[in-house]
Amino acid sequence: QLQLVESGGGLVQPGGSLRLSCAASGFTLDYYAIGWFRQAPGKEREGVSCISSSDGSTYYADSVKGRFTISRDNAKNTVYLQMNSLKPEDTAVYYCAAVLELSLRVGSLSFYEYDYWGQGTQVTVSS
Repeated sequence: QLQLVESGGGLVQPGGSLRLSCAASGFTLDYYAIGWFRQAPGKEREGVSCISSSDGSTYYADSVKGRFTISRDNAKNTVYLQMNSLKPEDTAVYYCAAVLELSLRVGSLSFYEYDYWGQGTQVTVSS
């Protein structure tokens, strides 16, 4: 059974850092693009970042560019999202999602293009 499990969320002060992990089971990530998304209460799900499987290309929403870094370790079947200089507006439930790379428009952060989703992990940025 194909499954994605996020971890690493929590409460952090503004300016702090967190690293989220997205572990895949039941399939190998080798041919899948992985995206990170977030959803705050009352807001639409927002694409944060994605990473290609073919060449490791990375893409970021303008709101996180320069602060967040996505990476993947195919040997561990895991994708990471390093979040630095966190702001209160980064508070949301963060989800990872996977899609066969051939099915995805290059660098797309549109949630409807992703097929498989994790259950989410809460990130709260507050003093």
